[in-house]
This record gives sequence, structure tokens and C-alpha cells, in this order.
Amino acid sequence: MAMLTAYDPFAATNAAFRALDQLTGRGGGLTARPLSGMPMDAYRVGDNFVAHFDLPGVDPGSIDLQVEGTTLTVTAERSVPQLENAEWAIAERPYGSYTRQLVLGRSLDTDRLEAHYHDGVLTLSIPVAEKARARKINVTRADTPTAVEGRTIEGESSERRSVES
Repeated sequence: MAMLTAYDPFAATNAAFRALDQLTGRGGGLTARPLSGMPMDAYRVGDNFVAHFDLPGVDPGSIDLQVEGTTLTVTAERSVPQLENAEWAIAERPYGSYTRQLVLGRSLDTDRLEAHYHDGVLTLSIPVAEKARARKINVTRADTPTAVEGRTIEGESSERRSVES
């Protein structure tokens, strides 16, 4: 069962802008450019699903996480510095707001999602739901066949039946 499906709603648009910049020879430029993505690593360790998002220079107060159904939306913003009397020579560091959406598997417990931001990296930890965790089932040996009670099917009599194996 898949733990997540990553979706970047702006991936095609960003690729088109990069291609246009290459065609016009504007590989860097003198002006800051909008953010082009939110790099992510994701993995499962033990009973937790973990995702790391690179968000360098982002104000932690601008980070917004929302879960709706199985969709997790991460939004963040990096502002252009407002400096008085500054004459910019080069401004290549990206700025702006950006969003990343992940479609999470139903086996994750999003009610217990934890988020931490440290050194420009947002780390999310989502526990695997108790019902989805692997568990060992013990099998006991029976010296005699065991009677199993059947369920009553609508329209049949409600007397108990036993099935011998």
C-alpha cells in the first residue's frame, strides 16, 4: 500500500519558465526569481513516515500545514529583504510563496502528525495507524477439531450452526 503520492501543482509551469530562460539566455540574471520548488525526501522508519522539506531562509511563522482528507498541503513564504538605501547589484536568491501537496495513504494517522523546523529544513513525522501496523498472529495447535460459529444470513433460521474442520 502506498504511503504517499507527491504532487507539485507548478512543476510544468516552472519547467516551462526554465526552458524559456535557457532559450533567451537568462540563466541567472540580476533580479531575484520566484521559488521553483520545495525539494523533499520521504521515507518510512519503524512505525513512522517521515518527510523533510528544504525551506532555506523561510520565516517559520509563514509555514502552513493543512490536512484535508488524505491530502497534506505545505505552504511557505520567503520574503524579499527590504533594505533602506540598498542598491542591488545581484539578486539571485529565490523568493515568494510556494506550495507542495502530498496525497497520503489511509494507513497514516494524520491526527498525530508532528512538524519541526530547524536549520531551514521542515521535518514532518506521521505515525502509521495502529490498524495498519504489521503484527504477528500466534497459531495454537488444537488436538481436536474446533467448532466455528457461523453467522446468521438474513432469511435463514437463527439457530447456531457449527462447522468442523
